[in-house]
Amino acid sequence: MTKDSPLPADATRSSPAGPHADKAAATPQAGTSANAEAEQFLIDNPDLESVDFLIADINGVLRGKWGPAEAISKVCEPGINLPLSIFGLDIWGREVEATGIHIETGDLDGYCRAVPGRIARAPWSSRPAAQVLLSMYTEDGDPYEIDPRNALQSVVNRFSAKGLTPVVAFELEFYLVDPAAFRSSGRMGKDEGPGPDKQHMYSLSELRGQSDLFAEIRSAALQQGLPIDTIIKEAAPGQFEVNLKHRADPMAAADDTVLLRRAIAECAEKHGLKATFMAKPFLEWPGNGMHVHVSVLDSNGENIFAGSEGDQRLQHAAAGLLSTLKDTLLLYIPSFNGYRRLQAGSYAPTRIAWGRNNRSVVVRVPASDDRARRLEHRMSGADSNPYFVLAGVLGGILEGLETGTMPPPPVEGNAYSVALPQLSDDMDDAIEDFERSDFIRRLFGTDLRRIFAAIKREELAAFDNEITPLERSTYL
Repeated sequence: MTKDSPLPADATRSSPAGPHADKAAATPQAGTSANAEAEQFLIDNPDLESVDFLIADINGVLRGKWGPAEAISKVCEPGINLPLSIFGLDIWGREVEATGIHIETGDLDGYCRAVPGRIARAPWSSRPAAQVLLSMYTEDGDPYEIDPRNALQSVVNRFSAKGLTPVVAFELEFYLVDPAAFRSSGRMGKDEGPGPDKQHMYSLSELRGQSDLFAEIRSAALQQGLPIDTIIKEAAPGQFEVNLKHRADPMAAADDTVLLRRAIAECAEKHGLKATFMAKPFLEWPGNGMHVHVSVLDSNGENIFAGSEGDQRLQHAAAGLLSTLKDTLLLYIPSFNGYRRLQAGSYAPTRIAWGRNNRSVVVRVPASDDRARRLEHRMSGADSNPYFVLAGVLGGILEGLETGTMPPPPVEGNAYSVALPQLSDDMDDAIEDFERSDFIRRLFGTDLRRIFAAIKREELAAFDNEITPLERSTYL
């Protein structure tokens, strides 16, 4: 379950975070060079001792390298070197030979450059430190197309070419658990597991119980320009959700989400807790989702989904999302564990359906006034790659707007009990649909489609080749 985020219907491109975002979320003015930004950051932070250089890999995992503070000056053109093959690693950080981008190429280096406005302090560090979010370029200076961030940018560019601007907000769910108990026995705490007396959905007292941690998360987010909004107690013991404010800048919205996951994890560790974004950490409780709210502005800054004609466009967009759902499912649920989340009645969608003010469907139209009309995409797990998720969602919306198709009637009531096309809960099916998809080819190109599918097949094989403790205890 999720709480809806308010849509700043008057959001503009000149304020990427929207008019209601905190001042800390502002990005540098156009024309500000990366060199100047890096130099000014060093002047403003003379106490810094180190910097973490971060780049989101194909799974959305932040990888990179460490450097002394003065190394920040190297993140401008041409950038710092990292191998292009960082995008050929599986979830465990192992090379997947089937991608064809490792030693057979000579393991080529690319240039990683700072994303504008993403040089910031890392306030959770025990020593004065900073972090820099990077994006990958080739030796020739072109965006490396296998970098998920660049893949999303290509979709955003298609909207820009039509004079359209997506307005986006992410909602991120996670559990707080005792790390030792969680790793050793899959329990939330040292002494007890979950129980019905501990659910406390929307409980303010549960939030107060973690008030120091949440205050630190909010402070860290604001220091890093992440437009954090509300924090709520979710539907399971130890489960919470953080909402980000809407941005009229999809790239910034995805960057926010990648960096917020890191901030939450680092702050939780300082408090002796593990923040897990695992899609389904407990079979008896709801999984962790990452929902996306999207509206679209025209060249005059007006919501194209507003009004009677706008509602028809919204239905076209919903149709595009439904028609491409099987093709894109692997983007939304990229992990073996994530398919356990697809359970009837769990608030994770299982059928290809849309509806108005209905949390049992994949594509929901939240209750709102006309100017704030938008779509909520409820498919993704919290462990998915925000760049890929948003690329799939925006690509589906564009597909619907361009084809002008209409969706089936909206579902009323419980979508789990309606006879509608069902999504497969088998990762192998999702990989097959993805690698055969012409829509994915048009969205990402053949290389990225092939590489992502190869990595997912390698991961699936690793789980298929694992004998579980239950099997051993049963058949020994």
